[in-house]
Amino acid sequence: MASRRITVAAAAATAVIAAASCGTGSPIQSAAEKASAAGPKTRPNIVFILTDDLHSNLLPYMPNVKRMQQRGTTFSNFFLTDSLCCPSRATMLTGRYPHNTGVFTNQGSDGGYATFNRKGNHKRTFATSLKAAGYNTALLGKYMNGYQPTMPVPPGWTEWYVAGNGYPNYNYKLNENGRLVSYGKKPSDYLTDVLSQKSIDFAKRSVAAKKPFMLELSVFTPHGPATPAPRDKGKFPKAKVPRTPAFNEADMSDKPAWIKGRPKLTKKQIKQLDTTFRKRARSVLAIDKAIGDMQAALRASGADRNTYFVFTSDNGFHMGEHRLMGGKQTAYDTDIKVPLIVTGPGVPAGRTVSALTQNTDLCPTFTELGRARPPAQVDGISLVPYLKGKRPRNERDGVLIEHHGPNNVASDPDFQAAPSGNPPTYNALRTSRELYVEYANGQREYYDIRRDPHQLDNTVQRLSPGQLRKLKSMLRELTTCKGRECQK
Repeated sequence: MASRRITVAAAAATAVIAAASCGTGSPIQSAAEKASAAGPKTRPNIVFILTDDLHSNLLPYMPNVKRMQQRGTTFSNFFLTDSLCCPSRATMLTGRYPHNTGVFTNQGSDGGYATFNRKGNHKRTFATSLKAAGYNTALLGKYMNGYQPTMPVPPGWTEWYVAGNGYPNYNYKLNENGRLVSYGKKPSDYLTDVLSQKSIDFAKRSVAAKKPFMLELSVFTPHGPATPAPRDKGKFPKAKVPRTPAFNEADMSDKPAWIKGRPKLTKKQIKQLDTTFRKRARSVLAIDKAIGDMQAALRASGADRNTYFVFTSDNGFHMGEHRLMGGKQTAYDTDIKVPLIVTGPGVPAGRTVSALTQNTDLCPTFTELGRARPPAQVDGISLVPYLKGKRPRNERDGVLIEHHGPNNVASDPDFQAAPSGNPPTYNALRTSRELYVEYANGQREYYDIRRDPHQLDNTVQRLSPGQLRKLKSMLRELTTCKGRECQK
């Protein structure tokens, strides 16, 4: 693989941690932050919308997101380092692969909030870099698995409105800048709407203070139970899970042992999948409304002309593909490939970028947009050249997916019983043309994406020794890479 010429700074910016405010105003800034804020006034705002378990098949139900595609750039080959919440979010925050963050699962010695902190990741995120560069930063919604509202606000965040179990969207608690606030089950307590209102308030105050801001709106939907806003109940009564060629796959005899024995889906299971899909479609309407409301609020002040909107998900979601009920964690495109859509100043309208990109790239992209130094040892590359209508000199050959399993912890909100799929540990290589998977038990999968985009025909036994050596070598390099070594 050819080495990339795109580089990232090796030194991390030291974030000065300000005292958290208990109201809605910004905390008192340090002298260093005030000095940094006295720099150029044209640095852009960044609104990062992070959904939970969203598949691209839900985009037709999101009119504001569809308009973002028309007005901005879509990355059609955007992949995740793991199709699971916590490791994916850890990568987004730090720009590092799971083998460098140490976060492979949602809890325990190799995952979750506690492991993220124990490894020091909370001190080197895009938030710490941007805050040190003078940005107002806010995270609203979901942080990562294991975090509870009674826990402290992490470094790098000017404002913090974060829940623990916000999946039901009702009867939850928010840590609001260090103050615990309880919400009930009234329509006005619907979490996505509450987060939307607080996001707009934060953005308006930042604009009024002439401070650039970075806002992460991290919603809990459409993750189950996929509760819709009261106004959206009953919509899309005829919506069904798309019947792709992988849906209720006809022949599973070539699949690895963990999935090979799956029986065909019954009529009852298919009906259940369609019911869940309708709930998911209804639940994303509130996300779409939040995007439209934020766009309108910034447009009213003219700040929209200097604001990037970034929309994506922490992982995908399979529903019926390969005979699996609803879930994630596999190496198939249903789970590891998600939408990434960006609008903002100078971003080409209606453009699609097909180059391989990954969630390792978000941290260096945000820090470059904000003219901040990225954390040390970032594994990803900045996507800013694409946002300017250009291309990097070299584009990566492949991306890495690494997963620890199976997950047998029933209390984990992402626990999946056998019908949904619960794969064992694996490492996978996804290139523009192929998917290659190595399981810890020695089994393997290979799919020619050009001929088999839905990963139906596992042809690993037909690979030549030379092809197999090349794939194994590429995968081995990525599973041990750090920093610049990963940027190729």
